[in-house]
Amino acid sequence: MKFLVKTQRGMESVAANYIREILPDAEVWASPMGYSGLVVVEAEDEKAEEKILEIPEVERAIKVLHEVPARLDAILSVAEDVAKLIDENETFAVKTKRRGKHDFSSIDVNRELGAKVRELTNADVNLSWPDKVVQVEIIGDRAYISVLPGEEYRKFTPNKIDARKLFRKVTLVQMPYWGDYKACRSFGEKIGRAAQAFEVKELIIAPKEKMDAFELMEFIRGVKIGQESRYQIQREAYPWKVEKVPVSVWDLYQVVRDKRRNKRLLIITDPKGPTLAEVKDKLARDMYYAKEVVIFVGSREGIPRGLFRFADYVVDLAPYMTFATEHGIPAALVSMWEIYEEYARTREGKE
Repeated sequence: MKFLVKTQRGMESVAANYIREILPDAEVWASPMGYSGLVVVEAEDEKAEEKILEIPEVERAIKVLHEVPARLDAILSVAEDVAKLIDENETFAVKTKRRGKHDFSSIDVNRELGAKVRELTNADVNLSWPDKVVQVEIIGDRAYISVLPGEEYRKFTPNKIDARKLFRKVTLVQMPYWGDYKACRSFGEKIGRAAQAFEVKELIIAPKEKMDAFELMEFIRGVKIGQESRYQIQREAYPWKVEKVPVSVWDLYQVVRDKRRNKRLLIITDPKGPTLAEVKDKLARDMYYAKEVVIFVGSREGIPRGLFRFADYVVDLAPYMTFATEHGIPAALVSMWEIYEEYARTREGKE
């Protein structure tokens, strides 16, 4: 039996040494073709997989059904054997990870092998939550093919509420950081990264008064850098198209005037308000039905108290604690999501 073992990058040699200890007769190849995070194991022990998974450094042990040359025709040649493991009433997906240079792409493999398996089985393709996954791992000049239970890939399942239902209608109003130029840029990067990570509707940078133009410039420059770094990661990691969060600059008081006039839900996070537990039921309901949820986050100092009168909610997220500037957005959005999800489950029957 052959296994493709996956570890954190840099831990493959440690895992390989432990595998050699528990499977002394096995052939173990750490970092095949120089690719980190991988170990190829060939063993005759029937309990090899069980023993490998006892090693904490091992994240996954994929049992290889076929090893073929890394050519598209060679990969397609095992389609019949793969199809025998997928029933007509099951759904499947083909997922390919390609390492090295080839005259075909991962998408080519997914498309061609998927079409062949579908033709042979008459099973439906389901890219979101398949019953079976045909995993193709290409390392240099070799391709390793496996069929795995779909549960291993179900990040996005029907019984989970999509967090984007809330975050797509959230507008973040962030007071800018001011002071030393380097600090302004550093905090801007963290805030830009956080806003992009949650894929919110919009990020509004809102000074409450006149401020130094160059300090603001450095802060906005940092926001752009942070946003771009997170966006590139999202493009590679997500199966859906990711858009950059729109970023604008607007006077804080004018934001309040405009959003209140248009009957948006306004939320200010501040220790002077009631705790989230005290208002969560009504707040969750209002967020669920709101067209837009506007959340105000301070920086170095809180949102001006005079604006509290115009907010629908002033909420204390963590009594007796004050969040650092860079933690304001994640703390607010994670807290809001927790109460929103609970309410959404009762409305949508996803228990």
